[in-house]
Amino acid sequence: MFSHIMIGANDVEASKAFYDAVLGAMGHKPGVMDAKGRCFYFTPTGVFALTKPLNNEPASHGNGSTIGFAADSPAAADAWHVAGLANGGTECEDPPGVRETPAGNLYLAYLRDPSGNKVCALHRMG
Repeated sequence: MFSHIMIGANDVEASKAFYDAVLGAMGHKPGVMDAKGRCFYFTPTGVFALTKPLNNEPASHGNGSTIGFAADSPAAADAWHVAGLANGGTECEDPPGVRETPAGNLYLAYLRDPSGNKVCALHRMG
């Protein structure tokens, strides 16, 4: 459904360090910087990107917005969470763990990135 997700970052280098760590914990390659100072993470299923806002206003997170990253296992979600905390992320929501939902049990780990965006590692339990 999605081709890419691009989010604003006040400090692209700090955000790159965070996302290199959390996405690297799940086996993804480090982000690639372009000539305009944007950072891109390429996967077979889509692109995730970081940019300073083009209107030169400060980046801000969306209230009620969450960006979810697929985790292969609860252990991968935990590694993502630990890497994020060690690289400028902050706790939000409940601690990592299983949540019961109408769509089945999910293992979720939440953080806020260095720009305040709410991000999540999600593993669908079998």
